[in-house]
Amino acid sequence: MVAFAYGDIYSGDTLSPAQRQLVTLGILAALGGCEAQLEFHLNTSLNVGLTPAEIIEALTQSAVYCGFPRALNAVFEAKRVFAERGLLPLENPQHIGLRAE
Repeated sequence: MVAFAYGDIYSGDTLSPAQRQLVTLGILAALGGCEAQLEFHLNTSLNVGLTPAEIIEALTQSAVYCGFPRALNAVFEAKRVFAERGLLPLENPQHIGLRAE
């Protein structure tokens, strides 16, 4: 299973690593209850060059399709990862879950 997911699937050359991570984040947000995988892929997303703003934009977009509770849970997980990496506060927190508290 791991060889298939991380070998065959991730070795394709049509999508960039950043694009693959955006797809993965949207799916994990929609599934809900995948916090460990979401944390891993949030960190991977940052490692492949996505910005916190791009990640939040993708998770915000998912709210329309998977519902606000799941999207908010994903945003809160992203906020936790960003805090651990010293990436908060964001410069323009215009998205759900990131406004000043």
